[in-house]
Amino acid sequence: MTEHSADAASRHAPVLVRRCVELLLPALSAPGAVLVDCTLGMGGHTEAVLDAAPEARVIGLDRDAEAIQLASSRLEGFGARFVAVRAVYDELPAVLASQGLEHVQGVLMDLGVSSLQLDEAERGFSYAQDAPLDMRMDQSTGRTAADVLATYTEAQLARVLREWGEERFAPRIARRIVAARSSEPLTRTTQLVEIVRAAVPAATRHTGGHPAKRTFQALRIEVNRELEVLGRAVPAAVESLAVGGRIVVESYHSLEDRIVKRELARGAVSSAPAGLPVEPETHRPYLKLLTRGAEVADDGEIAANPRSQSVRLRAAERLRPTPDHMRREVA
Repeated sequence: MTEHSADAASRHAPVLVRRCVELLLPALSAPGAVLVDCTLGMGGHTEAVLDAAPEARVIGLDRDAEAIQLASSRLEGFGARFVAVRAVYDELPAVLASQGLEHVQGVLMDLGVSSLQLDEAERGFSYAQDAPLDMRMDQSTGRTAADVLATYTEAQLARVLREWGEERFAPRIARRIVAARSSEPLTRTTQLVEIVRAAVPAATRHTGGHPAKRTFQALRIEVNRELEVLGRAVPAAVESLAVGGRIVVESYHSLEDRIVKRELARGAVSSAPAGLPVEPETHRPYLKLLTRGAEVADDGEIAANPRSQSVRLRAAERLRPTPDHMRREVA
């Protein structure tokens, strides 16, 4: 094991890894089976799959160059069974085309911010450490959180905090941000934390977690366009599955889970008009749900890995090709 691979393994405990492998394994037992790990991170889920499914190979996607490097070092012992691709996961159709693949047997998504990004203070994802207000998952491109705070209007900031953070004090926080930036640029996480703390009523500061949690979530989602990407990626992933293929998605807040739930439920019900005496084959469900609602971590998992506390896991199996009248444009 190299220094990089040991570093990745020690820094990252994959969430619900046994359950993910259990759900994916039936689709990955045949020689040549392919899983796409859409959120490679430091490679924990991929390593577990490659160990458990010796006939399978994995294509790992990540927009973060450092994650690609760490995971590639960790997984180098698997040789040609693993390939890393630097890409955002809504680019899945183009990635598969570049690999000469039309369909795959498995897709895994472990959404949200990774352990790598949370643990490196200079990335600016954490409200608990002083750092530049960056929050980009790919630090080579795009606007930072500081750019958003400097350029959005008060109304735009309030919308971001309300919609992406589900922050009930969004107008108050937005007003404070605009007032503060008129005196000095907002470039550090500690500045933002103090603004939020001052904007939130004192009676609510000690309930529901850190008062800045929702603001940081909202900015991270806005900077990385996470929900827009997810809204494209889930139907693309479903469309990429071969018959018998399986998709497993781990979400960490209600906005993510709602998108996943809607898309999987869409494929698990008949599209036939009500009242037909016989359901046409082309209108039958093309997905079978593998979980009853969203599964959550048990007490043992949460104790061993606190980041699993908010996870919501959903999974489905592809029953047949998508009929033309149900197919969405995902390219």
